[in-house]
Amino acid sequence: MQPLVSRARAKINLTLRVTGRRPDGFHDLESLVAFAGAGDLVSLDADAPPGLSVSGPTAAAAGPAGDNLVLRAAHAFLIEMPQGRAGHFHLLKRLPVAAGLGGGSADAAAALRLLGRLNGLDADDPRLIAAARATGSDVPVCLASRARLMAGVGDLLGPPLALPLLPAVLVNCRVAVPTAAVFGALGLARGATLPGPAHPDPLPLERAALEQAIESVPNDLEPPAIRVAPAIADAMALIGAAPEARLVRMSGSGATVFALTNDCRAAAALAKRIRAARPLWWVRPTVLR
Repeated sequence: MQPLVSRARAKINLTLRVTGRRPDGFHDLESLVAFAGAGDLVSLDADAPPGLSVSGPTAAAAGPAGDNLVLRAAHAFLIEMPQGRAGHFHLLKRLPVAAGLGGGSADAAAALRLLGRLNGLDADDPRLIAAARATGSDVPVCLASRARLMAGVGDLLGPPLALPLLPAVLVNCRVAVPTAAVFGALGLARGATLPGPAHPDPLPLERAALEQAIESVPNDLEPPAIRVAPAIADAMALIGAAPEARLVRMSGSGATVFALTNDCRAAAALAKRIRAARPLWWVRPTVLR
């Protein structure tokens, strides 16, 4: 049979509140997430021996194949479905690594979608969801790749949201930012809470009101991420000074930042402007949906 293929779309945290730190050391989060057109590509050849190969412009930064979340997801799936079929995965890696885009989680979720298709499972089959949860905290929200509110440690997912299309530009200054270092710089003690604004309930879905809501709820990891990687502040300042940028924010724990624009033409113009100013940066115009 022909290999099965699935896109692994980048996850963008439009907002990210850190509401507290649990006694076990994990952090509770609340985040409005959307998914970009930019992403990786995962394929599955069911007729080949099990394994993983990686290629693409950011493959070298993805680390050893044996540590990849794609194989971890496949292992978790076969625990849930011991008689299930698998095969050889190929990952075309295009997203920057350790970039706040959930790239590894998106790759793992794409692998689970392919395993579901190969084994005739519905997209919401409990075994796929259980395997996603066992693989990593961001994998469940990436499984459907639908905009929604997520909370807890990624285990609490709200219903899919019909957000308006949001033209945007994604910019990464080629600095890898480990998530653990950013939470360490946040410095929240076990059992402590972090006060801050709540997401509107219900969340407005008209674009102007939605952007106001996004602007009112910060990414609490921006300040500690900038302490870890000051280049993030430089990127935000450069993008924020451009006339096309409506709202500028960091995604996840960084270092990728995004700017919302009026339309796709403005996104393309802004991307061209940033590439000219910083030719070594990773820059992608896209649409968040």
